Amino acid sequence: DRQTLVAVLQFLRRSNLRESEEILRREARLLGDDLGGNVATVATSSPGVAAVAAVPPGKGEARGDCGVGPSSRREPREVGSSCAARSLRGSPLCWDTRVVGGAVVVEDQPDVSAVLSAYNQQGDPTLYEEYYSGLKHFIECSLDCHRAELSQLFYPLFVHMYLELVYNQHESEAKSFFERFHGDQECYYQDDLRVLSSLTKKEHMKGNETMLDFRTSKFVLRISRDSYQLLKRHLQEKQNNQIWNIVQEHLYIDIFDGMPRSKQQIDAMVGSLAGEAKREANKAKVFFGLLKEPEFDVPLDDEDEEGENEEGKPKKKKPKKDNVGSKSKKQDPNAPPQNRIPLPELKDSDKLDKVMNMKEAARRVRLGPECLPSICFYTFLNAYQGLTAVDITDDSSMIVGGFADSTVRVWSVTPKKLRSVKTAADLSLIDKESDDVLERIMDEKTASELKILYGHSGPVYGTSFSPDRNYLLSCSEDGTVRLWSLQTFTCLVGYKGHNYPVWDTQFSPYGYYFVSGGHDRVARLWATDHYQPLRIFAGHLADVTCTRFHPNSNYIATGSADRTIRLWDVLNGNCVRIFTGHKGPIHSLAFSPNGRFLATGATDGRVLLWDIGHGLMVGELKGHTDTVYALRFSRDGEILASGSMDNTVRLWDAVKAFEDLETDDFTTATGHINLPENSQDLLLGTYMTKSTPVIHLHFTRRNLLLAAGAYSSQ
Repeated sequence: DRQTLVAVLQFLRRSNLRESEEILRREARLLGDDLGGNVATVATSSPGVAAVAAVPPGKGEARGDCGVGPSSRREPREVGSSCAARSLRGSPLCWDTRVVGGAVVVEDQPDVSAVLSAYNQQGDPTLYEEYYSGLKHFIECSLDCHRAELSQLFYPLFVHMYLELVYNQHESEAKSFFERFHGDQECYYQDDLRVLSSLTKKEHMKGNETMLDFRTSKFVLRISRDSYQLLKRHLQEKQNNQIWNIVQEHLYIDIFDGMPRSKQQIDAMVGSLAGEAKREANKAKVFFGLLKEPEFDVPLDDEDEEGENEEGKPKKKKPKKDNVGSKSKKQDPNAPPQNRIPLPELKDSDKLDKVMNMKEAARRVRLGPECLPSICFYTFLNAYQGLTAVDITDDSSMIVGGFADSTVRVWSVTPKKLRSVKTAADLSLIDKESDDVLERIMDEKTASELKILYGHSGPVYGTSFSPDRNYLLSCSEDGTVRLWSLQTFTCLVGYKGHNYPVWDTQFSPYGYYFVSGGHDRVARLWATDHYQPLRIFAGHLADVTCTRFHPNSNYIATGSADRTIRLWDVLNGNCVRIFTGHKGPIHSLAFSPNGRFLATGATDGRVLLWDIGHGLMVGELKGHTDTVYALRFSRDGEILASGSMDNTVRLWDAVKAFEDLETDDFTTATGHINLPENSQDLLLGTYMTKSTPVIHLHFTRRNLLLAAGAYSSQ
């Protein structure tokens, strides 16, 4: 309206922003206005007032029709990852941009939005329903190719219009608006709408974090330029400023040049609390390759050679072992520098373990569609204490359960019993020079199959063995993470940093570091010898429900109840990837052994596959009918196993899922992902339990699949 325009023009004049004033005048056709005649175009140079981005000649001309009033905003055409376009869409109040002397004026002073915030709330509350139904009618009557894209506007506009009505205390209008339109929203927003329906007064909004986030973080929509122009023209013709203000103020419209996306393509990517990820969020370089393994010789035991002779094929396995040793000697071009983050030195016992690992690997079964793994299921019977977490050591010798009665229970799954170290008095009597000193320090009197660890004061939600099997982590509802010694079966440290329940914790594949995530919406990186966290990863809009280290330990993936997965750089704490597409809280994460891919599972029963390097979704595995709580790749990455609350373990062909990926520049730039219609041809097998939800999966070093869960009698 004219009053707003005059206010803005006067403000621009006072702030000496002549160029912006001139541009706005031309847009609003107010050239001969009483504010003064023509204004000379002057490039501003005061700090923080206008960002000026150079545009290559010929590439920066702005296109589009001239509109009326503040609802006309034009985008510069994107040039690569054009900072001009990004800042333009990011700031709540931007008018048309023009190339002036080879530069684009991009950002207005932040105070402008403060000046105008008074006008923002002044829409007639009785017209909100009319505005919304008018837009709904327009979108439903538009061409199919635009309808799918523009339909993304329904949900964020619905929420913001409802919140605006509640905020301005038009309670009856808000109630009527909600009842009329909440049924039109996509089914995956039902949980959010339930929260929203309980906010009926302005006071309710203050304490509700989810809604505060919704108001403060911009909802991201990815729309093609054609669809955006169509929407803009419609809102201008209808003089529908109320909706346009919300679009400007609360939505971030990520515009791309090219074909609009189909309904399937959009459905695959949307569903998170704050819309899709901005394309810029997934542009940073990620070193997803594996670190070079330290080189050491693999001695061949006599018994190994004898065993091979007996089988009548003496020399078969030797070259294979050398291959295992030499496989990782070549530096992976995508690997981070070896010293990018400090990693612990290998101890002699670690080297010994690596040698054992290589020997086991030589006997590993090569899996594939024709050769599926055997599955061994550990069922926890009579677990009335409520089994809440499981982990299995890398060498598959021990299994741990975290329980709702706050205990942590460790079992030995080999004939070797669990023993504690002798008391100090007894240790002083031992001959330290003897060869079997490591055996002698163990107290045979303490040998048992099961050890129970007491210390937490609430349900234990996550457990993790250290790679060297000397330590065990557990995290709990009591807000602490505890480190236990598996030599003495006592608690060594309680790490206090989270103020609320901690949902998951995991050791780094190299030990020493570990990560935890909880109800306070952040993940924390710790080192075992520090009381305080080394890094705090903040950005999720809801609980961090699961955490995983990348195989090279330089990155951490976190899954959240905000329905997104984020990848964080351990070195600097930056978020380098945001993956959206799940329709429910994330409960499982698994990196492929080569570090290139990530598999994620959620309450929506879908398993999604992501290409980390390109930041793209590359697969969707449908089949589970309930939350996917466990995901694990086989040791060589040929098979992905998923376990769910629907009492099944499913095996998927990972090689086929990741081959011939179309990751051309266009797909990467616009997110036009093409997922196969049917994931059933990737499903290699489904294995039911009688009545046991699967909460953990683990491939042994020889590729036997271990699964675990507690029998439920319902």
